[in-house]
Amino acid sequence: MITTDRVVIVGAGLGGLYAALSLAPHPVLVISPESLGEGASSAWAQGGIAAAMSAGDSPDAHASDTVAAGAGTVDGAIAALVTQAARGHILDLTERGTPFDRDGAGNYTLNHEAAHSRPRVVRVKGDQAGRKIMETLIATVRATPSVQVLERVVAQGLLVEGGRVCGLELAQIDDARVSRPLTLRAPAVLLAGGGSGGLYALTTNPPRIRGQVMGLAARAGAVMADMEFVQFHPTAMDVGLDPAPLATEALRGEGARLVNADGVFFMDAEHPLADLAPRDIVARAVFAQTQSGKRPQLDTRAALGAAIHDRFPAVSAACRKAGIDPALVPIPVSAAAHYHMGGVATDAAGRASLPGLWVCGEAASTGLHGANRLASNGVLEALVFAQRAAQDIAAELPVGADLAAPVRLDFAPGGVGLDAGAVAQLRQVMSAHVGVGRTGAGLAQALAQIAALEAAQPDSADFANMCATARLIAVAALQRRESRGAHWRDDFPALNPDLAQRSKLTLAEACLTPLETA
Repeated sequence: MITTDRVVIVGAGLGGLYAALSLAPHPVLVISPESLGEGASSAWAQGGIAAAMSAGDSPDAHASDTVAAGAGTVDGAIAALVTQAARGHILDLTERGTPFDRDGAGNYTLNHEAAHSRPRVVRVKGDQAGRKIMETLIATVRATPSVQVLERVVAQGLLVEGGRVCGLELAQIDDARVSRPLTLRAPAVLLAGGGSGGLYALTTNPPRIRGQVMGLAARAGAVMADMEFVQFHPTAMDVGLDPAPLATEALRGEGARLVNADGVFFMDAEHPLADLAPRDIVARAVFAQTQSGKRPQLDTRAALGAAIHDRFPAVSAACRKAGIDPALVPIPVSAAAHYHMGGVATDAAGRASLPGLWVCGEAASTGLHGANRLASNGVLEALVFAQRAAQDIAAELPVGADLAAPVRLDFAPGGVGLDAGAVAQLRQVMSAHVGVGRTGAGLAQALAQIAALEAAQPDSADFANMCATARLIAVAALQRRESRGAHWRDDFPALNPDLAQRSKLTLAEACLTPLETA
């Protein structure tokens, strides 16, 4: 066992890096499963950051839209806290060097995305926000002496003594090989390791984002919240790639239309906002078109034409890779797992139910998103709670904790890696039974299959973490016998006003849930 005085941050995406910088000059160790800047969902975020930056907007209006999109389960106090803080974080990132788009007068250029009452999403080069913000933070982290980064290292479990998190189990990864785990004791642990989209066969998330961080917290006994609410993005490019490239919602904000193989703009019949309806409604409509063989597509030709190549370079590049010119033909799309509103339950300081553990970003469930995240609130939430968690951790560190030696970990070979076939089967089970449309019978079948897959891989901590998250999603979906936001039950299609509250669940409780709940 190795002991460090450094705060350990698991995950090197936007939340993890922002928290590390917010903790400076306190010494921090950032654990990254990839080379810094690779494999984080943050870098793939195309839309931008929602914030009230225009003269006609306000944090109250932003909070109101957030509550409305969340379908009755948003924590209003958290929505107010986050939207009030949004402008300050945009200004901070600007000062750090993020090249947000501006107009001739120097005002921020704002995108209009689904379920926002007005343009409110601060962007970079159309669809480059996530990548450019990450580049800015990485450059700053590399120049910050208090931050140490260990690359190609994963967290496999938490060390809990006397009910308090006091360290974690780490392993080194090299392609498919995994080292034996090492135990690292630390004064505080912050989880910022992303969501669970990769648990599904069709996802927009990076390959390693498969619920492991949520799962390791759950296996340690942390309370989880809103696990049933997985958001499916309606316009993932259906071009045979894994992960699926994202056709950002900002395209529809610019006037792009969803159309099926018959040439019908099918969202007109689904919602008064048509193509800019809340994501859950658009995702279900796209899913229904796919199921009926109508081949949904996103038509950008009339709205953008050839300008899409300059204004949305990430979309353009993905289309080129798939042999599509969106200036000439519509982009095939499908609903794909994109963002998890649920996660480790945290308070307003980012604290989990286990002392010594903080969580921020997609791995956390703060109450901001409710049953259906408002577009571009995810990056904002990560920023706000990364800073709040960092401030709370710093307040608990002992006086004189500003010096710590770099951590040296000598990993030995011989660990148990992931079985690619088992992972593929788990992803198929989740898509088939715990996806856009769910039934009690299908969820019960999924739980039986998850248990069998996990039992067949008894020595893989990483797979156990994935299965823990998958089980929690399925059990929470089984227990919510209604349809609300991103959670849709074909056997309970109505919204039940009596169930307008967040769900809370531990892994131990999930394992005891009888399948008769269906």
